[in-house]
This record gives sequence, C-alpha cells and structure tokens, in this order.
Amino acid sequence: MLVAKILQKSALTFVMGTIAVMLLFPIVITFTNSLMTAQEIGINYGPIGKIEEAVAGKANPFANLKLIPDKVSLEQYDKILVGSPKYLMMFWNSVFMVLPIIAGQTLVAALAAYAFSKLKFRGREPLFIVYVLTMLMPFQVTLVPNYIMADKLGLLNSPNAIILPGIFAAFGVFMLRQFMLAIPYAYIEAAKIDGAGHMRIFCTIIIPMIKPGLAALIILLFVDYWNMVEQPLIFLDDPFKQPLSVYLSRINEEKGIAFAASMLYMSPMVLLFLYAEPYFIEGIELSGIKG
Repeated sequence: MLVAKILQKSALTFVMGTIAVMLLFPIVITFTNSLMTAQEIGINYGPIGKIEEAVAGKANPFANLKLIPDKVSLEQYDKILVGSPKYLMMFWNSVFMVLPIIAGQTLVAALAAYAFSKLKFRGREPLFIVYVLTMLMPFQVTLVPNYIMADKLGLLNSPNAIILPGIFAAFGVFMLRQFMLAIPYAYIEAAKIDGAGHMRIFCTIIIPMIKPGLAALIILLFVDYWNMVEQPLIFLDDPFKQPLSVYLSRINEEKGIAFAASMLYMSPMVLLFLYAEPYFIEGIELSGIKG
C-alpha cells in the first residue's frame, strides 16, 4: 500500500513537472533567443517560407529552434530601446490606456458591487442578471454598437474610445460582488449603529476586507487590456496612437528584434504577478472563479 502511494505520488510529480516544463519552454526559448545577434536570428529563422516554396526546394518551412546562443549579445535590446523610438512610444501608449482602465474599472466595480451585495432596492437581482449578461457577450456582439456610440460622441481615433468602455465593463462588478457577499451584514449594521454612513462603511470596512479580490482583479484586468488587439485596430486609425500589443502582433515582420520585444512586452505582467501572487491566489480562491 505504501509502495503504491509512493509510486502514485512520483507519477503525479512527473506529470506535473512535464507540464510545467512544456509551459515554460516557450518563455525560455524567447529569453535565450533574445540574447542572440540579428545575424544568428536570420540564420535560424530567416529561411522559413511557405509550404509551396518548401516543396519547390526554395525555402525551409520549419524554424531551427536553438536554445543556447552562439554568442550572448544585447544587440536586440539595444535596437529596441535605443534605436527604435516606435517601440517606446507604443509602450507608453499601452501604459496610458491600461492604467486609467484599471483604476476606473476597479473604482466603479467596487462601488457597484457594494450596491448589488449590501444595499436593498427593488429590482436588484434582475438588474444584476442583466448586468452580468453583458459580460457574457463576446466582444464581436457589442462591437457595432460601441463603434456607433464612439462615432456619435466624436471619440473615434482617440484612446477614450477604448478607455471609457473598459472602465464600465461588468467583469469587475461580478468578481467583487462575490467577495462582498461573504462579508457578514452584521458588520454593516454595527457600523450604522455607530453612526457611519455608506461611504464610511465602504471605505473603512468593505475595502480592507476585499484587498485580495482587488489585487486579483487588478492583475486580471492588466493582463486582459495589456494584450488587447482588436479594439485598437478598430477604434484607432492612427498607428502612432496604437498600443504595444498591436506592434507585437506584427513583430514577425522584424525577426531580428522579435524575441527581445516579446521579453520586454511580457516583463510588466510577470513582475506584477510575482509581486501580487499571494493576493492573486487568495483572491481567486475566495471569489469562487475557476479556470
């Protein structure tokens, strides 16, 4: 029996380890290849062509994956950070779009979640169901109404065409409401007896108790909006106003800097997750959201 348990645990460890290696391998490849020179990148990835070209013997349809560079070089990073102002410009475009969305949606979601979970008013539950239904609709369904509204408000080709719908998205309300439902109403009644109003209750009781949920929400929103591509392509005609995610979607056109650009692009998400990992895990567990 003991031997069977040990074997079972070993097999599980092996399977989980294999899955972890498979998930981390693309990141490792991206990092090590970002330390290659443009010439080495061209040798390994330049000859890739279409299938019909490969059949004719004119090109190789497969990349020559190489884990360790022949010579460690920061040439790619130098080209991006020093020789390519376009990258930094689009990086700051992303920052100035994503941060207002995160701040605005977190505030709006926290206030709305408080109303849906702790305030009693007629039609609360049906209204919340309708509110959540908007979250279940794919982006393509609401694309045309959002585009028409942005056009009527004169927001086309402006970051506000992306920021404003992001601030009032429904996901944050749904997630934070799950946290607030777990807070006993007795705390609020006790605060009311002491003369506290709703704003004081919200700021001094509710917010401190949902910090894990706020951290999890911020991380999920950052990942979602940092990676957005469809919205900028549709609402922003000016390429100088588009975020970094659009640039990365076309990075294969510049193979010599693709790996370094990808590493720099994912760095903010990785650093944010590492910093807030305990809150993120706790927040996901308490919210009841499952992947």
